[in-house]
Amino acid sequence: MGEYLIREDDLTGEAIAELLRLHLDEMHQWSPPESVHAMPIERLRQPDVTFYSAWQSGRLAACGAIKHLADDHGELKSMRAHPDFRGRGAGKAILHHLMAVARARGYDRLSLETGRPDPFLPARRLYESHGFAECPPFGDYVADDFSICMTRTL
Repeated sequence: MGEYLIREDDLTGEAIAELLRLHLDEMHQWSPPESVHAMPIERLRQPDVTFYSAWQSGRLAACGAIKHLADDHGELKSMRAHPDFRGRGAGKAILHHLMAVARARGYDRLSLETGRPDPFLPARRLYESHGFAECPPFGDYVADDFSICMTRTL
């Protein structure tokens, strides 16, 4: 599994741009258009979002972001492990880091939206293993057969 160096990322590097392109491409491949909630890189640069990348031996392993929703509530966004690092703890490392950031900000709750179909099962299992459970839609999300919202208290 190995150790990961996690840092706040300014989203200017080519490796992160490539991983986010892969993320968006896969979301469009696996999701109906109205259910693609992945943020483009320009949106991830906005002040209500803090973006992080995980590195191992100089290689980008994973990324994830936290979006400020309210003084007590944050949202996970753009969680993605690089294909070369899937199943090697990179996603878990980013999740642990984002949960620590949320606690440091004083959030009581951390939420996310993901998909129900099989390609999203590894992500759902990761979240469930860290105490996230299905919840009603929050923010601008709506209930449908594709999306699932999850939350946990901190």
